[in-house]
Amino acid sequence: MSQQPGQLTFVAPRRAKPARHLADLSMPDRRAAVAELGEKAFRADQLSRHYFERLNADVHAMTDLPAAARDKLSVLLPSLLTPVKELTTDGGTTRKTLWRLFDGALVESVLMRYPDRATMCVSSQAGCGMNCPFCATGQAGLTRNMSTAEIVEQVVSGARALAAGDVPGGPGRVNNVVFMGMGEPLANYKQVIGAVRRMVEPAPHGLGISARGVTVSTVGLVPAIAKLADEGLPVTLALSLHAPDDELRDTLVPINTRWKVSEVLDAAWAYAAKTKRRVSIEYALIKDINDQEWRADLLGKLVRNKLVHVNLIPLNPTPGSKWTASRPEDERAFVRRLEFHGVPVTVRDTRGREIDGACGQLAATE
Repeated sequence: MSQQPGQLTFVAPRRAKPARHLADLSMPDRRAAVAELGEKAFRADQLSRHYFERLNADVHAMTDLPAAARDKLSVLLPSLLTPVKELTTDGGTTRKTLWRLFDGALVESVLMRYPDRATMCVSSQAGCGMNCPFCATGQAGLTRNMSTAEIVEQVVSGARALAAGDVPGGPGRVNNVVFMGMGEPLANYKQVIGAVRRMVEPAPHGLGISARGVTVSTVGLVPAIAKLADEGLPVTLALSLHAPDDELRDTLVPINTRWKVSEVLDAAWAYAAKTKRRVSIEYALIKDINDQEWRADLLGKLVRNKLVHVNLIPLNPTPGSKWTASRPEDERAFVRRLEFHGVPVTVRDTRGREIDGACGQLAATE
């Protein structure tokens, strides 16, 4: 379902929900669910240890559970993601997977292994309702919200591959999770917060990833940013700005027609003040559109002396799109202007370009 230019979709279409999964539930709710199945509540702790610590979802291989209990408890570990296609690059250290959900919806995740860390980029919605014209997912429209467990399962799948030594570099673990896959995370607020809690809670409640290693991105849903600041979760907020002026941002990021640049940045600074976490400003550099030096100056003036870091992203062009990456000399000039204003800035490592690394590209080909 493609969208009209500028159209925003906040409410996901109503569709059948995936089966309830252990990862959808807090530990007290898991114990209640196990009790409902006629088993002792502590079986929830055993199940959780297998799933979150040992990354095992096969109940029939859980020999510490009575054989009779395994069949009953298997309903709490339904299969949620089916791999459709997997592409690797960077010598196998970048792995992109296209998943089919139970209802046929398609989502993508990317595992990126670096010498010092491993990062999972996860999707939070099938499609996206924010309709940014340079984004493959935005052009596809919003199919549905993902469940908490569907989001968590993407991380668990990456953790399994690392633990098994399937990724070059020997056995490892997921250190970072970025919500920069398909979807607008803050438009699926409840499920995303549930997923973040499963990721950061210590085992066996969750995966035990540091909250500082989790980044939640948004195009700028101001009320939800304020809500996130009150969750007590010191995750990094990444704001997809892409333009420092309202005139251009209204076009590039249609949510700007509702909350302007100044409002979005005020929300980001309030988030930084409350969480003491540095805000990441994401800025896709698009040739001759938003990469002029005067825009770099304007951005520099807006964000200098703030708890902030600017992450410049060379645009990963989508097939047939008029949007493409900036010239190298324009990228360098943009960096220099931000540095002149004393703004910390980096250019993102463009991993996965040859495997349609930009989210939504793989799903669009199916």
